[in-house]
Amino acid sequence: MNKPKLLPRRLILPFVLVTTLFFAWGFANDITNPMVKAFSKIFRMSVADGALVQLAFYGGYFAMAFPAALFIRKYSYKTGILFGLTLYAGGALLFIPASMTGMYYPFLIAYFILTCGLSFLETSSNPYILSMGPEETATRRLNLAQAFNPIGSLLGMFTAMYFIQARLNPMSTDERALLSDAEFEAVKAADLGVLIAPYVTIGIVILFLSLIIYFIPMPRNADSDHTLNLGKVLKRIVAIPRYREGVIAQFFYVGVQIMCWTFIIQYGTRIFVEQGMGEQEAEVLSQRYNMAAMGIFCVSRFICTFLLKFFRPGKLLMALAILGVILTVGVITLHDIRGLYCLVAVSACMSLMFPTIYGIALQGLGDDAKFGAAGLIMAILGGSVMPPLQALIIDRGTVMDMPAVNVSFVLPLICFVVIAVYGYRSFKFFGK
Repeated sequence: MNKPKLLPRRLILPFVLVTTLFFAWGFANDITNPMVKAFSKIFRMSVADGALVQLAFYGGYFAMAFPAALFIRKYSYKTGILFGLTLYAGGALLFIPASMTGMYYPFLIAYFILTCGLSFLETSSNPYILSMGPEETATRRLNLAQAFNPIGSLLGMFTAMYFIQARLNPMSTDERALLSDAEFEAVKAADLGVLIAPYVTIGIVILFLSLIIYFIPMPRNADSDHTLNLGKVLKRIVAIPRYREGVIAQFFYVGVQIMCWTFIIQYGTRIFVEQGMGEQEAEVLSQRYNMAAMGIFCVSRFICTFLLKFFRPGKLLMALAILGVILTVGVITLHDIRGLYCLVAVSACMSLMFPTIYGIALQGLGDDAKFGAAGLIMAILGGSVMPPLQALIIDRGTVMDMPAVNVSFVLPLICFVVIAVYGYRSFKFFGK
């Protein structure tokens, strides 16, 4: 008996173009994570105030997911992708007027608009990839497309480190606090000029990408039903435990991903400063560890895509979540470089999780997958809610005679436990 194909030959070009979008939003996600620290320094704010970047960023995903699903249901996956690219480019280019104001909140508006575009892209692209071939290979196909997401993330991290963090004024947070108002404004203006350049560049690139996709014919997989019976569809899909619990698991997964990749900077900086390193040098070195984590994540995703040929998705998901729990215990209890190594290694566990939870949750939904995808994209709100909570713990400095940044990783540990339970239920009760 022949195994079902991963992808029909006629869909290779559309698959490649849609996979390019996974790269594009990976770049946006991971050039942004280090900006929590950058904005905190530029505007002389607390870590919690800087974490509002994540609230605005992932809040856009949450706010636009169901409007995106309605839009895609009424028109098509391709139209949803083009509209998402337009919002992505528009939000990135809004960094120009935001920098002119010299204020923090216009940047949050720009981030929100940018991620409304990303919400359209993810709500469109994930189920579109699932529809490009046999259902038996859908989870593998999505894992393959998602494997290019961390490559974009690596480029985003590289850009953040070498084109933003390394070029900001080297004065520490404490030194900036001693500046006069005039001196502070001059330093802030120069730093904002450095910060916006990569965003403006990616905005222009995204506009060109949207033109390419506009002129290329794309298949209309699962685009036959354009009725908007949202209430009936939601009632139908929420009644499915595999889907309902998948949304919860995805909320906690995105939360753990963003926490680990955002606060590795604070975690590493504390260790390296205690070793006698300057603050900016410690931040740049911590970002290199973040890039190493992303490299491990990228390689692990390709490995996991291969392993899915031999292991049930739910079992592999559970095993990696349990390993994530063990490593996070090391992150909390080890206060030296070994804890940082554990934090880097956590990324190997996370690589499988997003597309696998996605694939399990949407299995068998057919055209309802457009609205099902919206619920899973709304679950990205976890990346908006969890980091500010962790930042509040970090701002305390010390908790129970332990570095607060270490204690704060109790939140990621809880997230991994929830994911492990979903993985167990997936193969035990949902047949995946």
